[in-house]
Amino acid sequence: MSILPWIIVGMIAGWLTEIVVPEDGPGGILGHLIVGVVGAFAGGWIFYSFGNPLGHPPGGSIVGAFIGAVMFLWILRVLTRRWARVQA
Repeated sequence: MSILPWIIVGMIAGWLTEIVVPEDGPGGILGHLIVGVVGAFAGGWIFYSFGNPLGHPPGGSIVGAFIGAVMFLWILRVLTRRWARVQA
């Protein structure tokens, strides 16, 4: 299985995340693209593990990758806010 479809789907999901989640993300559009790729892998793995076709390889689906990217972005924001409070 090629990793290229996962990266392409993840970048599209990251771009959609940039549009839907208006708050500043980590590193602007490039950060959202990276979050999208990580979310595509995470979302695809989670959905595929439960037998859902949203995570079906190769490349998964935009919906599964988008859900994974939004979840990953939310977790990232929660952790960075907590880290900022600890440092203050």
